[in-house]
Amino acid sequence: MALYALGDMHLAFSVDKPMDKFGRVWRKHEQKIEKNCGRMIQERDIFVITGDHSWGKNRAEASRDLDFIAALPGKKILLRGNHDMFWDAKKTAALNREYEPRLHFLQNNYYTYRDYALVGTKGYTFEGPFYVNAGGQIIGWNSEDEAHAQKLVQREAERLRTSFEAAKAAGFRKYIMFLHYPPTSVLENESIFTEMAEEYGAEHVVYSHCHGEKRFADSIRGMHHGIHYHLVSGDYLNFKPEKILD
Repeated sequence: MALYALGDMHLAFSVDKPMDKFGRVWRKHEQKIEKNCGRMIQERDIFVITGDHSWGKNRAEASRDLDFIAALPGKKILLRGNHDMFWDAKKTAALNREYEPRLHFLQNNYYTYRDYALVGTKGYTFEGPFYVNAGGQIIGWNSEDEAHAQKLVQREAERLRTSFEAAKAAGFRKYIMFLHYPPTSVLENESIFTEMAEEYGAEHVVYSHCHGEKRFADSIRGMHHGIHYHLVSGDYLNFKPEKILD
């Protein structure tokens, strides 16, 4: 048994949203996903998909995309992304009832991998717009936009704590934390999400959302304060799932 993760599939089997315009890496990316998952992931493995699953705006439009994911090998655990309009956070339980056992939706709950609890939420970070000087350095931003972003950060942090506390109440002491958004913005070295990871002793933090080479370094990668941070955006990994744990 192994634990894998990949984010940002951006599937569009029922809507007109071609991804090729975002670069060659997106060309026939659905085929890459299917091939790589089939080659790497076994049925007994756990496969966490960190959001932006479908461009469908509702359950009907997202149905074929979710069926594609369900047909991939392993136990699929899905996290909500910022483009997942089909997923109302308040109706996660209904999604789980509808798709069990094919898919499992992570929101205000937890799942398990060996003696680890898998916890997570969509997360949020302030992404600008920023005012940049001629040298490409950020020199300012709209303070009202940043204040609004912080309200969303607090909401998502509360949801993440609910996930941690549910696992803790069940007796878990080892955690792997999943986000869709990166744990820090380009303005931060620490955040409420990194602080929470350290508070509960998470061993790994896994996130996606950062697309294109210019965005891959937006947040923490590698070891930081004893925690291993993984960026698993689809185009960053060329749609090859990353093994988090054996």
